[in-house]
Amino acid sequence: MPDHATSSDPAVQRQLDRLWALSPGADILGLERITELLERIGNPHDLLPPVLHVAGTNGKGSTCAFLRAAIEAAGYTTHVYSSPHLVRFNERIRLAGRLIEDTELAPLLEEVLDAGGDIGASFFEVTTAAAFLAFARTPADACIVEVGLGGRLDATNVIAQPIVTGIAQLGIDHERFLGTTIEDIAAEKAGIAKPQVPLVTMRYQPSVEARVNAVARTAGAPVSPEGRNWFWAADDGHLAYRDAAGKVQTPLPVLVGPHQPGNLALAIAMLHHQKTLTIPPDAFVAAAEHATWPARMQLLGDGPLTRLLPSGSEIWLDGGHNAAAGASVAAALREVLDHRETDGAHMIVGMLSNKDPAGLLLPFAGLTKSFHAVPVGGHECHSAEVLGAVARDIGMAPQSAETVEAALHAIGGDAKESVTVMILGSLYLAGELLAANGEAPA
Repeated sequence: MPDHATSSDPAVQRQLDRLWALSPGADILGLERITELLERIGNPHDLLPPVLHVAGTNGKGSTCAFLRAAIEAAGYTTHVYSSPHLVRFNERIRLAGRLIEDTELAPLLEEVLDAGGDIGASFFEVTTAAAFLAFARTPADACIVEVGLGGRLDATNVIAQPIVTGIAQLGIDHERFLGTTIEDIAAEKAGIAKPQVPLVTMRYQPSVEARVNAVARTAGAPVSPEGRNWFWAADDGHLAYRDAAGKVQTPLPVLVGPHQPGNLALAIAMLHHQKTLTIPPDAFVAAAEHATWPARMQLLGDGPLTRLLPSGSEIWLDGGHNAAAGASVAAALREVLDHRETDGAHMIVGMLSNKDPAGLLLPFAGLTKSFHAVPVGGHECHSAEVLGAVARDIGMAPQSAETVEAALHAIGGDAKESVTVMILGSLYLAGELLAANGEAPA
């Protein structure tokens, strides 16, 4: 699905317009175009600081956030490449701790497009090449790279020798590209494995673990799975981690949801299984206390959207859009509702048309007071009728609204006291709402 990137900076927008004119109209996977493009600009991917490469269906962005927080708390600087952006294209490229400036971004995009305009590179491939060029030219101690789609054929997989690779939670998503079974998807994610580079994984069902191990074995990568090489547990407000290198104890992460301690543990395990960076225990404590990742069970602050509801209300925002994300977000929402001593949330959902609404929504059965279906502006998305039918089938009372603001007006107008609202279904929708509430990522 296209990213519809725009910029308020005219120079950046000119390059984004060029990119849309040159790129194919659909997602494409493969390493041929990115390899040729990188060669034309001097193979910057071979000049990066030590790379930590992260794949996964869900949780890879949060894992990268924990990695960044721990590395920076240890006194190092790190680049970060992530996707998609929520509000500004610049969010994809973080240079030694700061988002890339427009004055840096425009000439980088221009350089890459000038060099490879005839290759037919995709939006993501051009963005990846520009990021690697920026990373190669800016000093840093480390480089965190999040896989865009899959792993084996993702443009980021040109990196030959990362210091460690990791796979976060796995689930069914992007079936058209990655396969229709969890085992096939796991194999694609495991394609980031490299010879003699540790591959750190979460705990998976036996058939998935076997498939990951087979891919890693073919690549010559040692695998360190949760439950065999490393372990963690969360209770009494703390996370306890252990492996052959020792024990780590941290507070539970400030990132909300029962799935986040596992993402923090994966980040700790990845850093424990590499030998290039020395990360002291207090850096992991800092990661738990300070790591943030926008639109992942994010409580919106005071702003134009939250002011549409009665005083004391809460709006929670998550970009989750598949079944695994639905299960994680629903579990997090239960904790929120328990804490607020209320029996349900008002849900507002918008989803792209290539996503499975039943898979996302089923875990929320019994948790809702109302359900509003909204469009995702500028994207092919499920209609209110489709989302409403799914919601009705699982016991919700569906309504439609032209915008999230209209849905919030309806919820607030009927409320006699503070309410809890859960908005989810699309990272594109999440980005629109962060911008509307004045909370663009920085």
